[in-house]
Parts: sequence; C-alpha cells; structure tokens
Amino acid sequence: MRKTMLLVLTGLLFVAGCEGNKQAAAPATPKWKGLPYRLAFDTKERKPNSAGLTIPTVKWTANPDLLERRAAVAVRFDVSGGKKDDAVMNQMIMGATDIPGAEGALPADYMDHMSEELAAYLGAYCLKGKVKIQIAFERSSVNPRPTESELENKRLSDWLPVEIDFKNPHPKC
Repeated sequence: MRKTMLLVLTGLLFVAGCEGNKQAAAPATPKWKGLPYRLAFDTKERKPNSAGLTIPTVKWTANPDLLERRAAVAVRFDVSGGKKDDAVMNQMIMGATDIPGAEGALPADYMDHMSEELAAYLGAYCLKGKVKIQIAFERSSVNPRPTESELENKRLSDWLPVEIDFKNPHPKC
C-alpha cells in the first residue's frame, strides 16, 4: 500500500511539474511596443533663431534591442494658410545625423539648421504666424523626396507634433 501511495504522489508531482513548465515556456510579452524610437521635445527654451522660427530640441529614447547609428529627420508642415497657389510641398527630409545610444538629443547646430531650412520653405509660401509641424526619425537610407509609402516603411518613430510661431524675417508677400 505504501508503494502505491508513493507511486501516486510521484505521478501527481510529475504532472504538476509538467504543467508548471508549460506556463514557463509561454512567450513573455515584449517590454517595448511600437516603433524603435520615441521622440519628445525638450522643455528648455532654445535661443531664438534668426531665421524666424525655432524648433524645440528633439530628444529620443530607443528600444535597446533595435538601436540605429544614424537617422534622417522628416519634417511635415501645414502650408494651408499660404498665399501662393503653386503646387505645395509639405515635407522635407533633413540629412542623416548620428543618434548614439538608447537616449539623447539632437545637436543644437542640427536643430538650428533644421529651423533655417524650414523657415526657407515657409517663407517661400508666404506663411507667417502659427505653423503646425510634425517630426519623425527615418532610416538614414530614406530618399530625399520619398513617397508616402517609403516614409512609412522607413519610419523609426511616431510623428511628434508641435505648433511653432513663424516670424518671416524677409516678408516679400
């Protein structure tokens, strides 16, 4: 009788152990969901740019398992308030820049260059006042004039929206 009880107990423990292993073998939920990079604007005020607008510094946090060394920055902007009826381009792709590590911020000179380039676009469309823009990281291999599908396929972050004040320093409109 003792042997039978010992055998039954051993069998129960074995079955319980197998059940525990099934739960442990279940795939763990990933810690990071979504695109590899998350963007945010720095809350510190930047020195005003002579171009007429100043984009806040872009900071990033990255999935440590999907780090990139370089990224291009895509900027979309709303030109619906412009005075020109020409075919309107509403995006620009900045040159690639280094994005080392799992977190950081874009360099001040890169942000100044982005502000100057955007001011040139907006000035060409005779815009002034509040302008809505969106910024996203793209793979550095993105075409300078990408299609919407290429932008989506090479995107490394969600679009980060902001509204900035544009004071056109050379109003010719």
